[in-house]
Amino acid sequence: MPATFTRHSVEVERRDPGIGGKPPVDRRPTGGGGDGDNWDDHQSGRRGPRELLSRYRLGVLFAMAGDLMFFVAIVSAFFVRQSAGHFDARDNYVSDWRPLAVPPILWLNTAVLLLSSITIEIGRRQLFREIDVMEEWLGLGRPAVKRAAPWLLATLGLGLLFLAGQWIAWKQLVLAGFRFDSPDPSSHFFYLITGAHGAHLLLGLVALIAALIGLSRLKRVELRQIAVDCTAWYWHTMGLFWIFLFVLLVWFQ
Repeated sequence: MPATFTRHSVEVERRDPGIGGKPPVDRRPTGGGGDGDNWDDHQSGRRGPRELLSRYRLGVLFAMAGDLMFFVAIVSAFFVRQSAGHFDARDNYVSDWRPLAVPPILWLNTAVLLLSSITIEIGRRQLFREIDVMEEWLGLGRPAVKRAAPWLLATLGLGLLFLAGQWIAWKQLVLAGFRFDSPDPSSHFFYLITGAHGAHLLLGLVALIAALIGLSRLKRVELRQIAVDCTAWYWHTMGLFWIFLFVLLVWFQ
């Protein structure tokens, strides 16, 4: 007998109700490589936004691990030099370490840096609000950018205020007789520790400025999210490092 074929409508072909207890198969095109929003598009050879964000976060993690080793080396040298000394003519062990009083402004600086960590985290979360992101994907403006930008600008101002406070602290130490070239090793380490952290925070400010520029220049939502997200994680790490170093300077001299 000749073979017979049955024609089905397009909607029937797109939606197979399932046979023999099998779940229905939806063949409707999604327009994004098969997963709607193209978050994990491996078959097309492109990385989805979620995988791309994870890779950038991993890169920041490795960079912070290197910075952690750097600060651990400084702290180790701090304790070694603190316990070092020499024997005088009477065989008495003499230490030339003279603890210095931490300028009170550093307490205010610590509060400023903690506040900046809060503001940048609020700004970061604004860019990941699902409702705002969907509105942008639908072409209804950039509500996430408008919500995040003020918080990031506030973080920038607080970061500059922190660096200004560090400079004032250095000036106060100079007036108290603790210069970088003074014979007191404690002053050497104070300038080294605060200066190294200040340089790292300055890099964070540069990254924050770049992220703010990216909010207006980058057209893809996920790229703006990655720029702000990585900057925020770097900023949080600098805040944690500073708390550790501040405790060292205040209570372990």
